[in-house]
Amino acid sequence: MTEHSSDYYQRLVDESALEEFLTREIGPAETFDVARHEQGHSNETLFVTWGDRELVVRRPPPGQTAETAHDVLREYRVIDALQDTAVPVPPTVTACDDQTIIGSDFYVMARVEGTVIRDDEPARFGSDDARAAVGTELVDTLAAIHEVDPTAVGLSDLGRADGYAKRQVARWGKQLAWAFERTAESRTIPELERVGSWLQDECPDDHPKTLVHGDYKLDNVMFGPGDDPELAAVFDWEMATLGDPRADLGWLLSYWRDAKDPEPEIPDLAMEFIEAPGYLTRTDLVDRWEAQTGLTFEHERFYRTLAVYKLAALGEMFYRRYLEGNADDPFYPLMEDRVPALANRAVRIIEGDEPL
Repeated sequence: MTEHSSDYYQRLVDESALEEFLTREIGPAETFDVARHEQGHSNETLFVTWGDRELVVRRPPPGQTAETAHDVLREYRVIDALQDTAVPVPPTVTACDDQTIIGSDFYVMARVEGTVIRDDEPARFGSDDARAAVGTELVDTLAAIHEVDPTAVGLSDLGRADGYAKRQVARWGKQLAWAFERTAESRTIPELERVGSWLQDECPDDHPKTLVHGDYKLDNVMFGPGDDPELAAVFDWEMATLGDPRADLGWLLSYWRDAKDPEPEIPDLAMEFIEAPGYLTRTDLVDRWEAQTGLTFEHERFYRTLAVYKLAALGEMFYRRYLEGNADDPFYPLMEDRVPALANRAVRIIEGDEPL
């Protein structure tokens, strides 16, 4: 097995206990190795070699988390339910709610081969046609999620679709309040209070009702290894529920960059290569989603502002975890300055200074 000496890694997994669990669940293996995936910023991902099988273990970060955050068993349930649908997801293996094994709930899925596009585009996708196909595959798969019949796949009780948008505003306000309990000792962000109040006032009274992913963006999907972009798997379903599909689209748009955009508030998350010729614009993505779903992206300023508000809340929760010593992610301390920058971006959207 790989040697892991960090205290943080030791808090993530008891390798002996995990080995015993996998032996019971899927049978013994001559080879066992565990490696932590360093790219994520929320739930932890562990790559496990089990004999000739490549597996992935997903678990929450150690330490106190905000209520409803990091629900990996919910994530597993959704992925398992979508196995035979048009939505590409990894094959599921097993899940465990016995927190004595590795210190938390966790689940196991098969590892999918391909490319997660995060820091730069793959060389094989460098043509105008391939760049356009990346955006088309991405938004078409989002539409496929929104076209799933929750009852048919056993997810009719996953959440309450009615009032989703209002609950999102309230939920992320509560997440911010949880984070502020600790982060306000370092600095305050009054602009976020203004944004929260605006969202409450402008929240649509009604909306379409579908399955929603909750964190749909380019680096939460994987493209297959072929030369032509083909979306092979959608990851990170921990916030999936029944709700408003326009919130998913707003979240995707909050990450998608156009050539006209100002400098990003969080350069670490900005995929500036998307500004290159050939990539779809945000307007292109909206038009394609509307054509695929038959829905319209009404109240677009509300949904784009909500997305940035949510991103700010996530960043502030990361910052609290850093201040409390419950993370070793070098991204987290950067949130001291970057969450206030996100608050300013939300204000720009509200005021019409950052159009679609």
